[in-house]
Amino acid sequence: MAKVAFLGLGVMGYPMAGHLQKSGHTVTVYNRTAAKAEKWVSEHGGQMAQTPKEAAEGCDFVMACVGNDDDLRAVCLGEDGAFAGMAAGTIFIDHTTVSAKVTTELSATAKDQGLSFVDGPVSGGQAGAENGQLVVMCGGEEDAYAKAEPVIDAYAKLCKRLGESGAGQMCKMVNQICIAGLVQGLSEGLNFAEKAGLDGRAVVDVIGGGAAGSWQMVNRYETMIDNQFEHGFAVDWMRKDLGICLSTADEIGASLPVTALVDQFYKDVQALGGGRWDTSSLIKRLRAPS
Repeated sequence: MAKVAFLGLGVMGYPMAGHLQKSGHTVTVYNRTAAKAEKWVSEHGGQMAQTPKEAAEGCDFVMACVGNDDDLRAVCLGEDGAFAGMAAGTIFIDHTTVSAKVTTELSATAKDQGLSFVDGPVSGGQAGAENGQLVVMCGGEEDAYAKAEPVIDAYAKLCKRLGESGAGQMCKMVNQICIAGLVQGLSEGLNFAEKAGLDGRAVVDVIGGGAAGSWQMVNRYETMIDNQFEHGFAVDWMRKDLGICLSTADEIGASLPVTALVDQFYKDVQALGGGRWDTSSLIKRLRAPS
């Protein structure tokens, strides 16, 4: 078993850190709002720290799951950052969805300090984190990944290395690009069924097992029909991710016309007050009075 620090106890990080503790690892947590860390310790045991540096000291692995590029830099760098508390040979595993640019930057800084850096963004949402069933897509050096994988297994149903530093983040971009189109298609289909006077549940019973079927359909069609959108990844975060996808596409010369369109549709959902609704709320803009 390893000594592990976990930085960031949001809807994903909180249960992920819990799975590490339950698996027998010795876990120290840090959260920007200390009350959340105190609550975690009261529920799971382990320890809490006042700074990322303090959390990282003496650890074999340091995990992070925070909000965005700037949040990740803040927990890694500076005199109170995790890198300042990590001994040579320690492995930093970043589960945040961030740009490949910041991943490359922090990986290089870590290497200069004798540390290893694995980018490992996740897919599976809050339910996947709570059930320990996340998919983790990783980039980084093979040796570092090989050491990190058994620890990541505490909350993963699948963990795979895609290549060198940044490859995990690039794979996560592909994931979000695919989801954007799928959710829009599902929203249009269900809305069409409603307008046509069909029973949406019966329709999905028929088409769900065929070529139209998807994870999104299986897991979101009922709540979409019932106009309930408190069950997954928030629109605000999806727009952050799609912004990264679109910016990266410009850099590498990839065309993302559907993704760009769906990003604007999510902007419409935000204007409806749905920034914290889950991503399946795309159907709300179709139902909204014109």
